[in-house]
Amino acid sequence: MYKSADLKKGIKLEIDGEPHVVVAFEFSKPGKGQALYRCRLKNMITGSQFDRTYRSGETFKPASLEEREMQYLYNDGQFYTFMDSKTYEQVQMTDEQVGDDKNFLLDNLVVKILLWQERPIGITLPNFVNLRIVKTEPAARGDTATNVTKPVTVETGYTLQGPAFLEEGELIQVDTRTGDYSTRVKE
Repeated sequence: MYKSADLKKGIKLEIDGEPHVVVAFEFSKPGKGQALYRCRLKNMITGSQFDRTYRSGETFKPASLEEREMQYLYNDGQFYTFMDSKTYEQVQMTDEQVGDDKNFLLDNLVVKILLWQERPIGITLPNFVNLRIVKTEPAARGDTATNVTKPVTVETGYTLQGPAFLEEGELIQVDTRTGDYSTRVKE
């Protein structure tokens, strides 16, 4: 059990039978009375956010979450399918659950799936993935004097800004946390 003094950003709690994460936290101690803990909580299933204030001494049940490494298999247009490499168990996630992470999913990519009561509710990608460039403009002559960027489309359909020297067919490393170009990858 967590106590109100344990509250901080990123802690996961079970409130009203559903997992929530603290996304913002503020502590205040008025002149008289108990300390107050103001929290902005996000429901990990629906994504809705709300504010709650707790007093010192209150207790909370930790959310019973499990994180498992799984391999991305395919997208059938409606669901993204992942498989546990050890048990061969498959789970499916909707487009809303995967969110912007779909821009970096490649077949057989190993990711971490967050499960609550054996139900997938979130995905954690590796920090960097290697993606092949499928479309980009050729570099214009004389654009090398300054830090010039151009739009680059990778094999997943995601478009990002990359340096002018990048060409179609090259393999690049992309930071999945920001969606930015990181470096070229030698094959």
